[in-house]
Amino acid sequence: MKRILITTLLSVTLLLPLSASFAQSAAEKQKDKNLMRNLGVGLGAAALDKAVKGKHKDAAILGAAAALAGKKYEDQRKSQKEWRSYQTKRGKKVGYWIMRGNTKVRYVALKK
Repeated sequence: MKRILITTLLSVTLLLPLSASFAQSAAEKQKDKNLMRNLGVGLGAAALDKAVKGKHKDAAILGAAAALAGKKYEDQRKSQKEWRSYQTKRGKKVGYWIMRGNTKVRYVALKK
């Protein structure tokens, strides 16, 4: 029981500070994204090790923490993706916004 508590506290302690990625620069967001990826891989490996040794409760907790880290990594990866939002006038494309997540980065007018 003591091991489960320590494992849970360790997992939560590692993930909580990383969830506050609101006002970060692009470099800090990239660093956090890479950290989430590495944390997910490490926790997944630890979960597998515990499962092989027969400590299934510890493996389940570590597996859940690895899944959470993987989810946060995917969310951060998708928010960095750029896409285009086209503007039309009378059925013709006149330009587009380059978007990153839900943020408008810049407008590009199409040539006539």
